[in-house]
Amino acid sequence: MFGRRPLQPPAIGEPNEPRPAPAAPPPTVPRGASGDRRTDQLKSSLARLQAALYERIDAAAAAKLPREELLRQIQELIGEIALEERLTLSSREQEQIGQSLVDDMVGLGPLEPLLRDETITDIMVNGPYQVYVERRGKLELTDVRFRDNAHVMNVAQRIATRVGRRVDETSPICDARLEDGSRVNIIAPPLAIDGCSISIRKFSKKSITLDTMVRQQNVGEAVAKVLKIAAACRLNVVISGGTGSGKTTMLNAMSQLIDHGERIVTIEDAAELQLQQPHVVRLETRPPNLEGQGEVTMRDLVKNALRMRPDRIICGEVRGPEALDMLQAMNTGHDGSMCTLHANTPREAITRIENMVMMAASTLPTKAIRQQIVGAVNLIVQVARMRDGIRRVTHVTELVGMEGDVVTTQDLFTYEYQGEGRDGILIGTFKTHPVRPHFLKRAAYYGLDRALMAAMSE
Repeated sequence: MFGRRPLQPPAIGEPNEPRPAPAAPPPTVPRGASGDRRTDQLKSSLARLQAALYERIDAAAAAKLPREELLRQIQELIGEIALEERLTLSSREQEQIGQSLVDDMVGLGPLEPLLRDETITDIMVNGPYQVYVERRGKLELTDVRFRDNAHVMNVAQRIATRVGRRVDETSPICDARLEDGSRVNIIAPPLAIDGCSISIRKFSKKSITLDTMVRQQNVGEAVAKVLKIAAACRLNVVISGGTGSGKTTMLNAMSQLIDHGERIVTIEDAAELQLQQPHVVRLETRPPNLEGQGEVTMRDLVKNALRMRPDRIICGEVRGPEALDMLQAMNTGHDGSMCTLHANTPREAITRIENMVMMAASTLPTKAIRQQIVGAVNLIVQVARMRDGIRRVTHVTELVGMEGDVVTTQDLFTYEYQGEGRDGILIGTFKTHPVRPHFLKRAAYYGLDRALMAAMSE
């Protein structure tokens, strides 16, 4: 891998021959006079070490090595150079420098330690010197830093090119995903004034079920039972909530109850759903090319999905005219379809669907749109991230019918806040409303009417 040949830096964003970049800031040391001197020594040593490494690394050969082997060889070389240059580096410091170099060569640089941390759910890069993470629903400022704006842009372009997309001044907004399925949004200058911004919603390696959500206090036990029955009865479900409220997590949990004999088509801007069934066709939108051609929208994919003989269509997020096609799919034999959308209450979710349908068919009468919504959507599950950081289901609401021009609904469950514990966790109950579920007849058809009534009486 190594030879005495100068490294020729590849073009920014090329994933096959990533450019070895200077390591992340040196390890944190105690502050004070002696700490400041040690920090200066480390920075000086690091600069000399990197200069020597650039002369000895063959980037083409390095990119082909497994990460573990590359790290081993880099650390051996760091040890050799440290002896030659008479650098005073501890074994721990050498290991951290080697890890940082490998992260920049084959990974996402300073973000790699955050991606490996399973307690982190979101990573937010606001330019080179401000990186926030979310842990347990709370935002924290980290000590992670990039060298400069070009370093952030390099990482952003590496992410985009790996999934066949691009981000630059002519196309400054990009939705992408990492190899593990984590969702990424990138917005670059000139739209991002203070430097390139990267938002990563990490892919959970743990499969979350409704039973898990009961243990985590995301839902009540009775709520979970009714949602299981709703999925088994092939109800069309809309999961509504704000940004970061847990909509995709709820969709993944409910999708695990789908029969393994069904054909499922998923449609997303950036594929992140974790369906466990064997017969799943995953579709993903495509942005336009440099000439402004070749774009494939959510609406195009929903229309195409109808020709693919799906049993269910699962739309990652509905936010435009594809809502009309999704409603038509739900109304034409694709029972059990699911989707998510942004809204703060079930009533607002209905209004938002109505507004999105009008984007596609502005001449349709309002009453006709609402009738189509009532005919298509059976259940709205409202989720929210509360101030203690825990995501909870706040409403499980049925669409019952129409009274004049108004859509009528009934709540099966609501979350009622009661107070706050000493640990800062909110105290509340998932209240069951004394109503007869509108889908009781449908549950009876699947032999689940008794189970449904038993869950509603808990």
